[in-house]
Amino acid sequence: MSSEPERFTTILERSDGYRFNVRFDSADLPEMIMDEPKPVGEGSGPNASRLLSAAVGHCLSASLLFCLAKARLNVERVETTVETSFRRNEKGRLRIGSLRAHIHLSIRREDVERLKRCLELFEDFCVVTQSVRQGIPVSVDVATRDEKGS
Repeated sequence: MSSEPERFTTILERSDGYRFNVRFDSADLPEMIMDEPKPVGEGSGPNASRLLSAAVGHCLSASLLFCLAKARLNVERVETTVETSFRRNEKGRLRIGSLRAHIHLSIRREDVERLKRCLELFEDFCVVTQSVRQGIPVSVDVATRDEKGS
């Protein structure tokens, strides 16, 4: 579906408080701001949980649209709503408990039968949703730098 590189880099640089400027390794992509909601941050941009919700919703929507285009089905309108709920783990730490995506299509009545094949396929081609469902290994390292330059 896409021509994603095998690897990409995202750079987050703190501007103040919990606000970060986010840059992508593509000159075609604008920078964005991420922030934590009030009262922790200022709410000046989405936080990581909201971006994950948006990523799942966009990936599912784009995957479905790609399949529908291949099937030569005309879609006039797509609206996707993702309900994200939280839960606490055994240590009491907040975690994303579930994501429920609702995709609403405006499609001609005569195309509904041909839609069925795409509905069987599109989720399997959504990189983000399938990765989240299976769990993604994440490694973390923290390096310190003496601000005095030594």
